[in-house]
Amino acid sequence: MSLLRIKKPTTRKGKKILLNREPKLVENVKNTLILEGRKSSGNIKSVLKDLYLLKKPQIKRLSRQNDIIPFENELPLQQLVQKNECSLFMFGSSSKKRPDNLILGRLFENELLDMVELGLVKYRGLQDFKTQKISSNVKPCLIFNGPKWTQTEELRRLKCLLIDSFHRETVNSIRLQGMEHVLSFTLADDLTLFMRSYSIQLKKSGQKTPRIELTEIGPACDFVIRRTKIASEDLYKLSKKRPKTLKPTKKKNLSMDAFGNKEGRVHVGKQNIHKIQTRKVKALKKTAEERKAEKSAAKASKGDE
Repeated sequence: MSLLRIKKPTTRKGKKILLNREPKLVENVKNTLILEGRKSSGNIKSVLKDLYLLKKPQIKRLSRQNDIIPFENELPLQQLVQKNECSLFMFGSSSKKRPDNLILGRLFENELLDMVELGLVKYRGLQDFKTQKISSNVKPCLIFNGPKWTQTEELRRLKCLLIDSFHRETVNSIRLQGMEHVLSFTLADDLTLFMRSYSIQLKKSGQKTPRIELTEIGPACDFVIRRTKIASEDLYKLSKKRPKTLKPTKKKNLSMDAFGNKEGRVHVGKQNIHKIQTRKVKALKKTAEERKAEKSAAKASKGDE
């Protein structure tokens, strides 16, 4: 049995690259790899180009064609994605049996986690919409329409995969003027997926909150779901596991109401209300007879002892 020798970095740049690959409490932004199969149609090439423009700079694109069939052998695809330091991929191909084919997938620990095959039915690209485009590196607002997203496990994984594909940096607060882009995914009753892209325009409303108008900027794609390959429930739970240091610690007797206000419960011991300092009013003062009775009662208790 031969052991693999781990080569230590000899340069500062190499050490920095290896440190960046190590596990972290807060992971880096997931990069996406775009590649094409042996044959791809003009529509699929245009879709991949538009997705590249929407996702950049957290995306890489390979210009060469690759002899890969992901649903038959995913190992070459895993190696390419790992080599380019990505965890998501978009694979475009076209054949007589499956024309205009788009495969979305993601990896966990350099192994395939989920993969969904979509068939392009209708397409309008960015160039077909003569409107002002959004700037690059804009965090989109994702909207999922339709009750079908939670009916089956495959559709729930597809929704999670789409969120991962267009997710950017995690932010703690949002500036209203910084919201420029909306991606809408609608799932019809016949499981047709409608993808639409809009730009957000803020108009005057006469109030503090502006009036919002959406302008379609493309791409507009209609997909049908063909094949899915999802991970087992145990592996999926393992991929969602969070470190203990990142989990919020629960504080006793603290809760949040429906409006986000923090409410607390304070436990107070038994109090003797007869010794509470009150306002000095003549009517509340003890009379001479009451004081004498208290003194005699105290002397009697001492005598009994």
